Amino acid sequence: MAESKQQINLRVDPRDRELFDRAADAGHETLTQFLVESGRERAERLLADRTHFLLGSEEWEELMEALDRPPRVNPGLVDLFSRPKPE
Repeated sequence: MAESKQQINLRVDPRDRELFDRAADAGHETLTQFLVESGRERAERLLADRTHFLLGSEEWEELMEALDRPPRVNPGLVDLFSRPKPE
């Protein structure tokens, strides 16, 4: 079953609208295609460092060692999670 699309209404400066229209025409795309693709690319770049990262071999080994160590008791967290949930 195909997913339905949602509409977004935007207010833009007329100069920006003209620029977007010219760029969409140059790319042989509709204005919607141009804006969605451009927005998607920017969103992926902005969020990439929160989901993907590169490590050198030394940093990778340090990370693996840290993950393999047994957990330590953190008294502050023990206290926090032993408190009743606020109402």
